[in-house]
Amino acid sequence: MIREEVESILGRQATLNAIGVALSSERDIDALLERILEAARETVNADGGTLYRVKDGALVFEVVRNVSLGYFQGGRHGAPIGFAPLPLRLPDGRDNTTMVAAVAALSGQTINIDDAYHADGFDFSGMRLFDSRTGYRSRSFLTIPMKDHNGVVVGVLQLINAKNPDGSVRAFSREDQQLVESLASQAAIAINNRQLIDQLERLLESLIDVINAAIDEKSPHTGGHCKRVPTLTMLLADAAARTDEGPLAEFTMSESDRYELKIAGLLHDCGKIVTPAHIVEKPTKLHTLFDRIALIDARFEILLRDAEIARLKGEITPGQQAERIERLLADRDILRRCNIGTETMDDARLQDIARIASEHWRPHGGEALPLLSADEIENLSIKRGTLTRAEREIINHHIIMTIRMLEVLPWPSHLANVPEYAGGHHERMDGKGYPKGLTREQLSIPARIMGIADIFEALTSPDRPYKRINTLSESLTILGRMKQNHHIDPDLFDVFLREGVYLEYARRFLEPDQIDDIDWATIPGVDTALAEWLYRRGLSPL
Repeated sequence: MIREEVESILGRQATLNAIGVALSSERDIDALLERILEAARETVNADGGTLYRVKDGALVFEVVRNVSLGYFQGGRHGAPIGFAPLPLRLPDGRDNTTMVAAVAALSGQTINIDDAYHADGFDFSGMRLFDSRTGYRSRSFLTIPMKDHNGVVVGVLQLINAKNPDGSVRAFSREDQQLVESLASQAAIAINNRQLIDQLERLLESLIDVINAAIDEKSPHTGGHCKRVPTLTMLLADAAARTDEGPLAEFTMSESDRYELKIAGLLHDCGKIVTPAHIVEKPTKLHTLFDRIALIDARFEILLRDAEIARLKGEITPGQQAERIERLLADRDILRRCNIGTETMDDARLQDIARIASEHWRPHGGEALPLLSADEIENLSIKRGTLTRAEREIINHHIIMTIRMLEVLPWPSHLANVPEYAGGHHERMDGKGYPKGLTREQLSIPARIMGIADIFEALTSPDRPYKRINTLSESLTILGRMKQNHHIDPDLFDVFLREGVYLEYARRFLEPDQIDDIDWATIPGVDTALAEWLYRRGLSPL
């Protein structure tokens, strides 16, 4: 007999230990609450039960289960909860001493009832109504307050109808009570820890939002970039994790992995907070605090005025004036178009700028000056985009600042890879990227994923003031060339297409007129087999 009792005690202790380990590893709060109730119910062979949490002065139903009735509400897998919270205090401010769960929460004491139909002092009218509607017979109740490490009641665990091996209902024994009390204590700590973790995660994400909001104040399009890149990153990461063949077949993503990558995505451009606003948001080549094309326009106005004065003085004929005006207006138009930065500058256009720069204008009463300054010539001669080499280096410096900012933070173990993921999105597969010149083999798959997400978002962004908006097919063409040039990961590029990631993103974030039909045979990096597969799947927007 003694041996059997010892074995029973040891068995229950082992059960508690196993439950404790399981509870501590559960990240999802709804799944955690569901697991707590089920563990308690199964441990003492109860037919049903309810788990409440203390919120805003009431007991909120979180999970409700009855095995005999096939009744399951709340938690991760149950139907929506259909019960109103139980108030801990009455409207007049007095404690609610009629409901057994409220009394357990207020007193911090376990309440063990053999038969609710013969229990005095508690209002079981709701239970009786439930029984009359369902034909059920609620009998034994074990109601245990769940206290955290500070002794604060965070919830109530209530079990009903303990059962014998033959299925008959019995009262909850003293051993049952002790066992569930121990489990409730572990569960309360698990709930509290999960709440603290959730609060810290919300705090972290709120701080990230503050940083991105500060960046957004400097550059609205960059702020949008910081929001869209994480979304696209997760779409591609999930697609890669679904892949069950090829080089990425072994790649998986746990919930912890996904959260780590999400945080990295949100922070991937945090270094831009130190980048000067006039460079981050440079809409034209001559823009600083204002667009200096206006100054050049004013010089042309002076030259047009001088032409008119010269005609009035008889220094030139009307025909010569008209010829001069036509040339001046044409040259002004050339500089205006060059200033926009949406077209690639060819040698002929660069020669036009040099020719125009050789002209002179004379301020009122001043000496003759070159029509364009050296700085204006440098900016207008930018072959692609709106940034000079020096300004692009300043922009590129943001990734160095991102790495520095992230590496000094004391990341917990489950977020330890955030600096690497966030800091690698400007690297190239051939080692020609920046800031570290890492190769494909030196980059993690999540870092490579973020690299593609960052590029594709930039290619398709409809709110960049300094470039023409690309269509979907144009963006995929550029991305395909990057695959061929060893800029991006080729396997992830194929997944990007095969899993329709580009299409899902386009439908969510692109303007309708950007989404055009795609001829897969013309997209670089798409071989014949892949093109045929994409045609068959109909993975084209139109």
